[in-house]
Amino acid sequence: MTSKDWAVPETEVLDGVREAIDGASESVLVTVVRVEGSAYRRPGAKMLFTGDESVGHVTAGCLESEFERVASEVRTSGKPRVERYDLSADGDDVWGLGIGCNGVVDLLFEFVDESHRPLVDAYESGDDVGVVTVLDAADESAVGARAYYHPEREEFETDDSYPSETLRPLRDAVVESTRHGQSETFELGEATVFVDGVSAPPNLVVVGSGHDVDPVVELGAKAGFRVSVVAYRGASSITDRLPESVTVHTTSPGAVREAVDFDRETYVVVASHNFVDDRLTVETLVGTPVPYVGVMGPKKRYEQMLDALEDEGVRLEPSERERLYTPVGLNLGGGSPYQIALSIVSEVLAVRNGREPGHLAERAEPIHDRVEL
Repeated sequence: MTSKDWAVPETEVLDGVREAIDGASESVLVTVVRVEGSAYRRPGAKMLFTGDESVGHVTAGCLESEFERVASEVRTSGKPRVERYDLSADGDDVWGLGIGCNGVVDLLFEFVDESHRPLVDAYESGDDVGVVTVLDAADESAVGARAYYHPEREEFETDDSYPSETLRPLRDAVVESTRHGQSETFELGEATVFVDGVSAPPNLVVVGSGHDVDPVVELGAKAGFRVSVVAYRGASSITDRLPESVTVHTTSPGAVREAVDFDRETYVVVASHNFVDDRLTVETLVGTPVPYVGVMGPKKRYEQMLDALEDEGVRLEPSERERLYTPVGLNLGGGSPYQIALSIVSEVLAVRNGREPGHLAERAEPIHDRVEL
């Protein structure tokens, strides 16, 4: 595994799952299903083994050779299995590594097949989905059986192998898990079931075609956003610079709402560097439900923009102004293009996750919030 493959967002893991289903490879999906104590990744984290290659990560990079061994055995047998790894020892006598993570991690290894298609279909459609997988049961044939909860239809999708009696007591937990994008393992009598809330990736829309857009697009994609660019001018040049996975919309400020679906899961960075274009774009965006609009430029420019809007009879309400962030980005003190882009994407993540930016060293609570399911 290269560092490039290790550090990819989970969206690329799901891309690999789709390719495996379509027959490109025989692959094994590895998912964290339970954590006791502290660990680098939380339940729901995934990685994919395809032959001698892997994408994604479920630890800080340790134990990959052990995971590859188990994945090879699962690929041969076709049968799912759960492996437990105790990473709490400080010495080198457990796995030959001084890991010292103070946690125990259970991993589910499963061969990727057609039964995973509802997962990737939901991902590609931009829909949330709850995945319910049997980890252990009195009837061994039920291990690995899977059900899917589709919140937009409020219904479950199962096959004949799934023990339907486990769904009724889990329904509320599955609904909440899917809503919050959280994952947890439950004991139900003789059955152990993993509920995995898989959230659709949020959207990051960058308005502009200058070279300062490129690092924002790159870091946004690596942070797990589905990134698109709106270009009012110079669309051909920016299309050549960006990855194929990035959609470029060529439009005008007056028609931008027709080009992009600005919903509650869309975050926007306005960086056209044209005062009139930015003003018209902001005027359009405050009329949408987007939770974040970051505007490049100094505060004085923003104040001039508000004055220009008022001259046209457009007065922003407090609820609209609180979604506008300008100057865009967190105060990290950086001045290079990538440092600026990092501050912007970090601010978007903070808003997305409902966090007030600060030092983790000063946080008394656990790093990761938990929702009781």
